[in-house]
Amino acid sequence: MPLPPLHLGMATPGQAGDLAISLQILLLLTLLTFIPALLIAMTSFVRIIVVLSLLRQALGVQQIPPNQVLIGLALFLTFFIMHPVGERIYTQVIQPYMAQEITAQDALKQAVMPLRTFMLSQAQEKDLLLFVQIGRQPRPQTPDDIPLSSLLPAFVISELKTAFQIGFLLYMPFLVLDLVISSILLSMGMLMLPPVLISLPFKLMLFVLVDGWHLVVGSLVRSFQ
Repeated sequence: MPLPPLHLGMATPGQAGDLAISLQILLLLTLLTFIPALLIAMTSFVRIIVVLSLLRQALGVQQIPPNQVLIGLALFLTFFIMHPVGERIYTQVIQPYMAQEITAQDALKQAVMPLRTFMLSQAQEKDLLLFVQIGRQPRPQTPDDIPLSSLLPAFVISELKTAFQIGFLLYMPFLVLDLVISSILLSMGMLMLPPVLISLPFKLMLFVLVDGWHLVVGSLVRSFQ
């Protein structure tokens, strides 16, 4: 079966609408390249993936669960947590824009508002003040006065701080278990036997007995409420 010919080149658009559609497609493709960065910077993904990674390190397993599983779980939890924000953006921005009730600029401005509300609820005040001072901006009087350029990095470092606090609490019981196993092996004179080899089954048993995945995931989701 012969393939249809494919022609690539530059030509003058027949109508003004053809040029507008081409620019819209180019803008859409450009925005798609920023989706991973927006997913990391403006959602709950950072806290979730850091906590899950610290949990894997605390258990002492190197590649179990695999990175693909952790990232997939983090993505699904992010979609679950950000679902109310996505619904607001869809009903207040996407539907009016598709109905041509608002312009593209108004849609972009309104789409940022639900994300701003979410990030402001999670960002810490001292982190916001830090970036406002670094940027030499006037002290905001209301939350709406905080520029997005200061809100984004403040939200990210606040998420990292919260994730490390949760990770510290996850590490403590496993650290105690490691110390107990090491003390027992030392008292028995088994200096050549790695303590990690003995403590790993006990860590897994403890994690299963307390239903660790249920507790960790439930705590992560509730930490955003």
